[in-house]
Amino acid sequence: MVTAIVLIKAETNRIPELANRIAATSGVSEVFSVAGRYDLVAIVRVAKNDDLADVISDKMRHLDGIVETETMIAFRAYSKQDLEAGFELGLD
Repeated sequence: MVTAIVLIKAETNRIPELANRIAATSGVSEVFSVAGRYDLVAIVRVAKNDDLADVISDKMRHLDGIVETETMIAFRAYSKQDLEAGFELGLD
């Protein structure tokens, strides 16, 4: 599984519509409306790196209302939930 975090600057009046359209895109697991330099953050989870191009470059970048994006590819995931699950299994 390959995970990418896509930071999105959007036209202000199109944020809710754009968030819904991005969330409906295959490969996008979550979209957050955020405060700060960016308006939306999309979490993309796909099977392989090549699939990132399909989701981000081919589908998302063509959506009206996106002004700018920055994509970060995750190397590893660390999660409190994952750690707690490990302890429940008796792993050290």
